[in-house]
Amino acid sequence: VQLQASGGGLVQAGGSVRLSCTASIRVFSMTGVGWYRQAPGKEREWVASIANSGSPSYTESVKGRFAISRSLAENTVNLQMNSLKPEDTAVYLCRGWYRGREHWGQGTQVTVSS
Repeated sequence: VQLQASGGGLVQAGGSVRLSCTASIRVFSMTGVGWYRQAPGKEREWVASIANSGSPSYTESVKGRFAISRSLAENTVNLQMNSLKPEDTAVYLCRGWYRGREHWGQGTQVTVSS
């Protein structure tokens, strides 16, 4: 299973960015897909996940600002990030679970300027 994250870039504080995680298999067949981020000098942290049922989960710091969703047409898992803050600056990675194994995609950089 191959995952590829895209959509990052430079954005001003308060702005929005939409990240996409494209999979080599149907995303709706995966047990779940999550977004993680890693800032310089910090540990990787979980940001949001979407279960096969479609149920989303979020870390507290992004609730109300980020939204995770799946697109059947695009075969992607998307992370809509609104009201961005400088502390959201990080490399964002997607992680998927399929048949009991986890798979990571490469990251995409999101930089939020103040």
